[in-house]
Order: sequence, then structure tokens, then C-alpha cells
Amino acid sequence: MYAIVEISGQQFKVEKNQEIFVNRLNEKEGAKITLENVMLLDDQGKITVGTPIISEATVTAKVIDHVKGDKKIIFKKKRRKGYRVKNGYRHSFTKIEVQDIQAKNSSSKKTASSKKTTAVKKTTAVKKTTAVKKTTAVKKTTAVKKTTAAKKTTAAKKTTAAKK
Repeated sequence: MYAIVEISGQQFKVEKNQEIFVNRLNEKEGAKITLENVMLLDDQGKITVGTPIISEATVTAKVIDHVKGDKKIIFKKKRRKGYRVKNGYRHSFTKIEVQDIQAKNSSSKKTASSKKTTAVKKTTAVKKTTAVKKTTAVKKTTAVKKTTAAKKTTAAKKTTAAKK
């Protein structure tokens, strides 16, 4: 059984009893954490893909240690100018061990999704009626503007015809 989990913006493929290094987490050593951003779950050949996450699945992990990675050196130079800058850093990691991958029943997922779809249908119906009202109001005002503009042009034509 394995899962693809998002931890601090990065995705990891994890299995039970696996140790991985992730970006530094604000948890104490020995603390248990639950990861709820499970994106894919494989349970002995049965694959469940989330949209974008699986709400019923969780991964439990234990923080083992906070460590620093290898030193990385940044060297900048501009030739013939005497410009040289040497800089470096060590990235902070947290070593965690995956203890358990849990997938809950999918029957509760079906009932929750059916409730969401009915709520979505109701809101779209309300939005459509307001859109229809707005378009009729716009049409009425443009019709009024056309008639007043037509009256002005016909009045102007009559005055120019009378002057001739």
C-alpha cells in the first residue's frame, strides 16, 4: 500500500515504515503528525485518485529528527573586474517516518458528493434568473435611448427642411 502525499508544497510517494526527508516542519522531535493532503492511494491494486485530494484518507507520521543538508556554495565572479563573492548555505530538513496509511469507507463519499451536486444545481438556477432580469433591463434602456435619438434626428431634419 502506498500513497502520494503533499507535504509543505511538495509531493512524496510514501509507504508504511518509510523514512523521508522533507522541508523543515515546525514540530518537535517525537511528535506525531497527520497528513491529510492525500492525492493518490493504492490499496493492493485498487487505485483511488483524488480531485485534487481524497478527503477520507490520512497518513500518520512521526518526526524523527531535524537535520541540515549538505553545504551548497554560491560563487559569483565578473572577469577582469576584481569582483568575487563567495556565499553558501545549508538547507534545513525534517526526517519523518510514515507509520500508517488509512483509507476510510467510500460509501460516505458517495452521499457527501450527491449532497454537494444538489446544492450546486440550486445555486446555478438562482444565478440564471438574476441574469435574465439584468438582460431585460438593459434591453429596455437601449430601446428608450434609440427612440429619443430617433426623435432628435427627425426634429433636426424637419428644422433643416423648413429653413430651405
